[in-house]
Amino acid sequence: MGNQRPEAAEVQEMDPGEKRLNELGYKQELRREMTLFKTLAISFSTMTLFTGITPLYGSSLLYAGPASLVWGWVVVSFFTWFVGIAMAEICSSFPTTGSLYFWAAHLAGPRWGPLASWCCAWLETIGLVAGIGTQAYAGSQTLQSIILLSTGTNKGGGYFAPKWLFLCMYIGLTLIWAVLNTFALEVIAFIDVISIWWQVIGGLVIVIMLPLVSLTTKSASYVFTHFETSPASTGISSKPYVVVLSFLVSQYSLYGYDAAAHLTEETKGADKNGPIAILSSIGIITVFGWAYILALTFSIQDFGYLYDPSNETAGAFVPAQILYDAFYGRYHNSAGAIVLLFIIWGSFFFGGLSITTSAARVVYALSRDEGIPFSSIWRKIHPKHKVPSNAVWLCAAICILLGLPILRVNVVFTAITSICTIGWVGGYAVPIFARIVMDEKNFKAGPFYLGRARRPVCIVAFLWICYTCSVFLLPTYYPLSWSTFNYAPVAIGAGLSLIMLWWVLDARKWFKGPVRNIDIPKGKV
Repeated sequence: MGNQRPEAAEVQEMDPGEKRLNELGYKQELRREMTLFKTLAISFSTMTLFTGITPLYGSSLLYAGPASLVWGWVVVSFFTWFVGIAMAEICSSFPTTGSLYFWAAHLAGPRWGPLASWCCAWLETIGLVAGIGTQAYAGSQTLQSIILLSTGTNKGGGYFAPKWLFLCMYIGLTLIWAVLNTFALEVIAFIDVISIWWQVIGGLVIVIMLPLVSLTTKSASYVFTHFETSPASTGISSKPYVVVLSFLVSQYSLYGYDAAAHLTEETKGADKNGPIAILSSIGIITVFGWAYILALTFSIQDFGYLYDPSNETAGAFVPAQILYDAFYGRYHNSAGAIVLLFIIWGSFFFGGLSITTSAARVVYALSRDEGIPFSSIWRKIHPKHKVPSNAVWLCAAICILLGLPILRVNVVFTAITSICTIGWVGGYAVPIFARIVMDEKNFKAGPFYLGRARRPVCIVAFLWICYTCSVFLLPTYYPLSWSTFNYAPVAIGAGLSLIMLWWVLDARKWFKGPVRNIDIPKGKV
């Protein structure tokens, strides 16, 4: 009897997230030492203030002018809250590294669970790995502008990095993120804490300084009410169509908050802190993102000049030209613009690092359940650093392969962005739909519970996700040609067809979804 008291004390002291993990059939393997702030930092870094808005700002502005872009952020933010709230409730009940695909398996029940988790896992994996590519591409694009402005601008004989060097920068960033992710988790967490302050302080500097430095600023009526199409540049004259396309920058920017869910097995009190991190990330990025869009838009000097191939930034990167016009107009040099571009580049760097962390966790979780070829390799944990290092390098290798077409294709970023968004956001839809149709008595609520509100919240979230995935399949320029064709539908269609063919022919016979790695008493989980 005396031997039972210490065991009871251990049970009482067990972290509630670890206890729930054990109830779900998994033993604690990863270090559980992430605080709420560190988890929030990684989640916020994955969404990031600059990395979604900056690369697509120019194209979204061109489609329909400033008003559609500015108010589009507000509309998309509103619907994003429904998705975030729905996911926060599920995260509170299932605090596991497998997150979305684990949620899908349990919410869909024993009959449909394996198929639901299979679809969700592969969508999420596709989205996250492509997400690394979006950060590497946009980071390289920003670095390309920094080099150009530092060497004399496009008009002054500056160096504009050719495609082969652009690809080298893309690969270099990917490799750096992989190397950093092979160190102990504390290193990544520390870097991501730096990231949140980098983005908050850097964001405040840009949002406040840019309009102040600009010699002239656009009027409020221009920013909030001016609507302008550019059919000569986009080939699109339909006003509803261009409005839909102008929302893409917001839809691309406002996701990634599930990163907190991927780290729940490493977070203290994850059943409470996971949902808090998800919702806090959305709140912060909603406010700061809109402020960043407003700062850029108010600071425009000459709308048409932004897209001129003969301008100082070669018409390649609209935010860089806005920064250049502001600082050169007042100080007659580009030093200030280069500094602010470096802040933006840092945001891409931190974002890519965080997405690599999340992608590796998803690959590790799927490998743990035998859902990837050669799973025994990818699920191995580094004996010293306790991180899924093999999964990290698999993600890096695939990301590099995605970037190779940079040498030949001009619309690589459009395709990678669409693949990333459809895969990543599409993965959200599976567990949310399962939550809609499941019997409520089978759901074991966590500390964050919606009660009767869960069905209307989840229905709105699901429909919004379906709409988002649909618009990223649309052509973004006309007339259609090899240089303007959005090949994301072909890539996504081919990839998902192969994955589902594998399911029908083979995987359905052995893939059962999340596999328990501890024995637990039978009962409701």
